[in-house]
Amino acid sequence: MAFTLTKEQIDIQRAAREFSEGEFRPIARELDSKEMFDDRLWKKAAQLGFLAVFLDEQYGGLGLGYLEQCLIIEEFARVDLGITHAIESTFFGTQLIQLLGTEKQKETYLPPICQGQMRMGVAITEPDAGSDVTSVSTAAIKENGEYVITGNKIFITNATLADFLIVLCVTNPDHPKKHERFSTILVETNRPGYEANAFHGKLSLRPSNTGEVAFKGVRVPQDHLLGKEGRGFYNIMEFFNRTRVQVAALGVGTAQGALDKAVAHVRRRQQFGNPLGAFQLVQGKIAEMVTMTEAARSICYRAASKLDSGAADPALSSMAKWYCAEVAVKVADEAIQLHGGYGILEEYDVAHYWRNAKVLEIFEGSKEIEKIIIGRKILGRKE
Repeated sequence: MAFTLTKEQIDIQRAAREFSEGEFRPIARELDSKEMFDDRLWKKAAQLGFLAVFLDEQYGGLGLGYLEQCLIIEEFARVDLGITHAIESTFFGTQLIQLLGTEKQKETYLPPICQGQMRMGVAITEPDAGSDVTSVSTAAIKENGEYVITGNKIFITNATLADFLIVLCVTNPDHPKKHERFSTILVETNRPGYEANAFHGKLSLRPSNTGEVAFKGVRVPQDHLLGKEGRGFYNIMEFFNRTRVQVAALGVGTAQGALDKAVAHVRRRQQFGNPLGAFQLVQGKIAEMVTMTEAARSICYRAASKLDSGAADPALSSMAKWYCAEVAVKVADEAIQLHGGYGILEEYDVAHYWRNAKVLEIFEGSKEIEKIIIGRKILGRKE
């Protein structure tokens, strides 16, 4: 399948590149080292229309597609993945609200997200429930027209910053089918009983907020149910079908950024009286890095286009996420290798690509889980 971007898509791509180069690069290393984020970047990204462009215009989006969002994410990640994640995570979950939300929920939550007035997050993972989503134990019990939520979540993006979260809870613990015991519920973080702590000292995504959350009898109205009760597990799987393609775009951008650094270095660096790029072994490495990056870009764009056609393909989304993440790690690793000793120095602006790339193989479904999904699809097995 060949991809020829439209003029509008090329304009979007160019605008995203100009924004990230002009706004991210001058401060990226400082934000990374201090494990902090500058909210002005998020606000400006909102003003320029870069947030959740796949949402319908009536809810504040641009009515575009996942491909256009991937083009933006790729260009952002090409400069710095940590900053990119801090920005794109603010609308992490809007996919599910647009897909399943009531009209009131859409009107309440989506426009402020697109305008950069609110952040959100999705709370799935727990201390004892990672890849096995059906092990989630956070409970939501009905009482006097409300859900009372009790439990703990971990590795939650925007844990201490989000205005609200989509929380996966057990609502039907005795249902004979374990996949139908769960529901997704919208929870504002200013409600009594909500507590959160941020993690520090992370390998990856240092400018992005990650933490643990405790729900201590948090009460929300029953109209905060997102989708139908008992469909939470399936809702999250539909969510992953979409977000994994965005993670693929993060991988493509990271690989391209590391590749750009490597190409510039081997052209400039002299050894044995010649530029490094004059040596065939180095040329071979660059060739491999370019080819992997282009292949990753192709599968990412194809998966995004598949979503935009209205037919999500879980296996294709998983292929894109796994492969693009793996390529990001490999290309970033080779970029450091080509820099030699300079590659491990932060001032050379290449080490962060590898540090950030690694988490792409873990979150939104580990690479092992992605392979299981693909294998089951090809072999026709459900479990």
